[in-house]
Amino acid sequence: MSTFDFDLFVIGGGSGGVRAARVAAGETGAKVGLAEEDRYGGTCVIRGCVPKKLMVFASGYPEMVAEAQAYGWDMSAGDFNWDHFHDKLTTELDRLEGIYRKLLAGSGVESFDARAKIVDAHTVELSTGERKTAKHILLAMGGRPVIPDFPGSELAISSNEIFHLPKLPENILIVGGGYIASEFAGIMNGLGVKTTQFYRGEQILRGFDQEARDLIASEMIRKGVDLQLNTNVASLEKAGDRIKVTDTNGQETLFDHVMFATGRRPNTDDMGLEEVGVKIGKKGEVIVDEYSQTAVPSIYAIGDVTDRVNLTPVAIREGMAFVSTVFRGEPMPVDHELIPSAVFTQPEFGTIGLSEEEAKAQEPIEVYTTNFKAMQSSFAGGEEKVLMKLIVSQANRKVLGCHIVAPAAGEMIQLAGIAVKMGATKEDFDRVVAVHPVMAEELVTMRNPTRTG
Repeated sequence: MSTFDFDLFVIGGGSGGVRAARVAAGETGAKVGLAEEDRYGGTCVIRGCVPKKLMVFASGYPEMVAEAQAYGWDMSAGDFNWDHFHDKLTTELDRLEGIYRKLLAGSGVESFDARAKIVDAHTVELSTGERKTAKHILLAMGGRPVIPDFPGSELAISSNEIFHLPKLPENILIVGGGYIASEFAGIMNGLGVKTTQFYRGEQILRGFDQEARDLIASEMIRKGVDLQLNTNVASLEKAGDRIKVTDTNGQETLFDHVMFATGRRPNTDDMGLEEVGVKIGKKGEVIVDEYSQTAVPSIYAIGDVTDRVNLTPVAIREGMAFVSTVFRGEPMPVDHELIPSAVFTQPEFGTIGLSEEEAKAQEPIEVYTTNFKAMQSSFAGGEEKVLMKLIVSQANRKVLGCHIVAPAAGEMIQLAGIAVKMGATKEDFDRVVAVHPVMAEELVTMRNPTRTG
């Protein structure tokens, strides 16, 4: 008989923690407890992917109406009702949180609505004062947005608060050049908010393929986003109901809201981790091995708290690998190679593998690209550009990277990602008969390289 209260205790009720908990309990028979101090579903469901994607949908309707008019429909967009949308959004998030709770309960997981911290290698203490012991502890606390410290920084909001504005602002400043900042710049602009985006660097979406970055930025500007590169906030100051922003170029501008999306930090503060021997990195991340095990053998960590690949599906995969390793006796290292991802900028971006710049630094390559206007928007007189791009190894002909800037790019990259993950060559792509007329047919009809490197 076990001397522990639980076989597994999970700290964090986000997608990764919930998946690990319910699979361990429901499929391996482990006795599992889980503590969540906020809302079940974590960043993705409550204040990330899901509400953001719903806002992306909402922000795209004005363009759809304009396009419909060009196709002969007699219709107009009218005004956007933020209160109506927000009420429905809140209801949907409540519904999804309820599903997460039911999944845990249905799998036999005992849930605690409390903050938990580590006491020792096998003990957690809850904010209720209770202590629970477990043979294994899984850290899945996720991360949080961080606003840098500067004069007036307390006046800024983060991506957490953007979902719960009391009303839609007339104008907004979004600070940052990553995918969160760039996505929200498109969202707010599409909802009719005069949107300015500051980024201190040369181009937004650092780390992604340069050609794709350039196209996305130019399209965002064409759609109305005031994108100001090499610019940052120097200070914020209250000015009545608005915020006076002084930027690093000396300009002063009034905004209704200033949202920072310049970085996130793992939720490891005041968790008692280092005191028991768990190693923490310079960004606050939990250091783990390829099996998600920390320096303390009984303690594991998955998801954003490890700051490896901060994507919800990755956290879920890490949770599944953890269960396989610890509770099924089938060691499964986490595979972080060739992960497809989507950035819901406007235009949308789907990507997997190496950028042209990364591939070129690694080996001789061929680059296949095509730029065109999609049939649907072109017929309506639209100017939106589409990019399809394959990066191919000269040595073995494998497709090293695939990058798509287009409507529904996320849907396309999920399927293209299967081929790239399997190690498909350019000739494998070429042998596939094109589906016509669709945008994605270009992925299998590009015959001649645009350039080599």
